[in-house]
Amino acid sequence: MTDQTAESLRAPYTIEFGFERTVGPKIGVFLGGLRDARLFGVRTAAGQVLCPVLEFDPADASATGELVELEPKGVVLQWTWVARRPVDELDTDFAWALIRIDGTANAMFHAVDVAGLPETMRNGLTVTPRWRPDRVGAITDIVCFEPVGER
Repeated sequence: MTDQTAESLRAPYTIEFGFERTVGPKIGVFLGGLRDARLFGVRTAAGQVLCPVLEFDPADASATGELVELEPKGVVLQWTWVARRPVDELDTDFAWALIRIDGTANAMFHAVDVAGLPETMRNGLTVTPRWRPDRVGAITDIVCFEPVGER
């Protein structure tokens, strides 16, 4: 070892993914449903319905089965309050929440807008999606969820 200060090694690099992946037949229907302001779930071999849709059952890795259209409504299972940042789409502070869509066995992570009033948030709050008017078939087609009967 020498007493000289070593200069850091540097090399230019580029990260590329030289392939495209399709979303699969079930996730494709789920994304198409979002574009049309509709929610779909998928049934597992055990009879549970999952939303968001998965191609394979996380419990046993078997292929999931039939697609099921769901009522666009759910219940907040857990949540945390966050201060609005400049990059956030909502105009006020809001909650990040795990939302179980009615009739499903899993939960969706999404924003909940309660007009900046944290006292409105609670586990068990019934919510519905606020759909983006210019939907494209992405999870962001749901701007956020909001309490049922509000707005």
